Amino acid sequence: MINFIKNNQKYFTIGGACILLVLTAQQRSQIKELKIEREELTKHMVDSHGITGGDIGGAKLTDSLNDELFNSKSMNGRYELSLQHLYEVNPKAAKEFDDYLNHETE
Repeated sequence: MINFIKNNQKYFTIGGACILLVLTAQQRSQIKELKIEREELTKHMVDSHGITGGDIGGAKLTDSLNDELFNSKSMNGRYELSLQHLYEVNPKAAKEFDDYLNHETE
């Protein structure tokens, strides 16, 4: 068996190299497909946020997402202030609202 491997070492090396070549080609193909899919998803995300323009960059998408985050945080702050006011005006209703928010909406 050892002599067989020694005598055919060249062919084993060529076969291993061919296998690695095929695997590398498959990986490159998968990477290319994933890059195309990522570009399509990014384009869809950008289009759905209303960002247009010739050069669509990460900065525009980031700015749009930061704007959305700011709006959400502002709205949350308004709800918190309203709840504090409700605690001052009608504590029973505020407690009922708070209990519903924390226990019934999860």
